Amino acid sequence: MRYDLIIFDNDGVLVDSEPLSNTILAGYLTELGFPTSYEESIRDYMGSAMHRIHDLIQERTGRVLPADFDDAFHARVFAAFERELQPVAGAADVLAKLVADGVPYCVASSGSHERIRVGHRTTGLDEWFEEEWVFSSQDVGRGKPAPDLFLYAAERMGVAPERCAVVEDSPLGVQAALAAGMDVYGFTAMTPEERLQGATALFSDMAQLRELLG
Repeated sequence: MRYDLIIFDNDGVLVDSEPLSNTILAGYLTELGFPTSYEESIRDYMGSAMHRIHDLIQERTGRVLPADFDDAFHARVFAAFERELQPVAGAADVLAKLVADGVPYCVASSGSHERIRVGHRTTGLDEWFEEEWVFSSQDVGRGKPAPDLFLYAAERMGVAPERCAVVEDSPLGVQAALAAGMDVYGFTAMTPEERLQGATALFSDMAQLRELLG
């Protein structure tokens, strides 16, 4: 393999959480007086850290979200995860192949550490990740599209950025990976190809990924 480290986004790449979380986010924002459709939530917030939601709402409306917004939103999301969350089809097979081939990997997500762990535990993916292989936007000052999270993950894993490949499904994540100087493979299962332009390659099925990574 031509890479020394594979960095996975989490939501939409390892766990099939984007439909659940964006349905909840759109509904909660609408309840609070910020009308938001599911499609708008996907467009504006998919792949972003929580601070981006606060920033965009304030920028667009001049109002701020309630102080308990993050906690209340996560409570709803985690309850839905426990009921319904599934792994992305083929994700565990990709991880198993990397393990068999001796290729290091990690996860670098805009979600909180708690969100990552709840998702992995619920879907059974926790068996594939050591504690020190999990990185969150909470670990850095700026979330995606800034490159900070991916650079931090590479540094902690002891791999130069140019030797890393990122697997992403959001435009913000693709931008962040490119800004970090990494190759990035865009997963189009939920995201239209045109929104992931600039990616090293695009794929729609996890079965295609191992071959793309070389």
